[in-house]
Amino acid sequence: MKPPRLPPEYFEEMYAHSADPWQFTTRWYEERKRALTLAALPRPRYRSAFEPGCGIGVLTRELAARCDRILATDIVENALRGAADRLAEISGTVELRRWAIGDDWPAAHFDLIVLSEVCYYLDAAALHATLDELLGHLDPGGTLVCVHWRHPVPEYPLTGDEVHAILEGHPGLARLARYADDDFLLEVYTPAASEAGSVARNEGLI
Repeated sequence: MKPPRLPPEYFEEMYAHSADPWQFTTRWYEERKRALTLAALPRPRYRSAFEPGCGIGVLTRELAARCDRILATDIVENALRGAADRLAEISGTVELRRWAIGDDWPAAHFDLIVLSEVCYYLDAAALHATLDELLGHLDPGGTLVCVHWRHPVPEYPLTGDEVHAILEGHPGLARLARYADDDFLLEVYTPAASEAGSVARNEGLI
C-alpha cells in the first residue's frame, strides 16, 4: 500500500545533492512563474500568509513585499537553512518552521495560503483532507493560490492536472482566476461563501 504522501527522504536526498535542486534561482521558467503568481493575487497586500513547501525561500522573499507576515515551512532542514540565509534581512516578516502537509495545522488563520508545487506530493484522499483542513484556517474572504507543473513525474501520486481537477470540484472553494499553459496551471480560489470576486468591482470601477 502506497503512503498518502511522498516520504521526507525523497526531498532530503534532492537537497543532499544540490542547494537548489529545482533551480529556482537560475531558470527563467521559475522567474516567470513567480511573476505570474504574484500578478494573479487579487489584493495588493495581505495580513498573514502561509506558504507550505517554501524550499529555499525564493518565492517567499517576493511574497514578503506584499505581506505583513508569512509563515513559511518545509520538510527539509537544508532547505530551511537556505531560506534563512536568503530571508535574513526580513526575518521580522517571515517565520520559518519545519512542517509538512499532513502534519497538524498551525493554530492560526491566514488571509493568503500559497500551495505552489506541493499538492501532487499527496494522493487524492490526502489532498481532499488537506483542502478540508485548509478551509478551517483561511479567512472567509481570503485567497488561496495554487500553482503546479503539468508534466507527469513518475514518483508523484498525482499530476498537476489531477490536483487542479480536485481543487475545482471542492464544494468549499470558488475559483476567481485561472492561467494555463503547456507547462503549469495557476489558479486563485476563495472560500465558496466569500463575497470576494472582481478586482474591478472591489475598486469601484464597475
